[in-house]
Amino acid sequence: METTINVPVQLTPSAVAEIKRLMQEAGFDQSQRLRIGVKGGGCSGMTYVLGFDAATEKDDFFEMEGIPCVMDKSHGIYLIGMEVDWQGGLNSRGFTFKNPNASKTCGCGTSFAV
Repeated sequence: METTINVPVQLTPSAVAEIKRLMQEAGFDQSQRLRIGVKGGGCSGMTYVLGFDAATEKDDFFEMEGIPCVMDKSHGIYLIGMEVDWQGGLNSRGFTFKNPNASKTCGCGTSFAV
């Protein structure tokens, strides 16, 4: 049973465009959803997870701009209010995370502490 929740994070227009571009790639598994979460590790204690994955019974479901998303129910406390952006420039390329719950972040921008 899917439990749909209010959207806990936001995607910028450039992040939405990049994710949709990835979803249009040949061979993309349409059964997968965008997983947003955290895992232990990284230089500040926790690392962001952003990728396509199959849903599990531990997930909450939500949709952003037509993108089906999942998040482990226990991760919301770390990520509520976070903004995910896509930077496509030559100096910095990739997804970035602005998390109001992080007490500190590291230089790489993908690790944080609460």
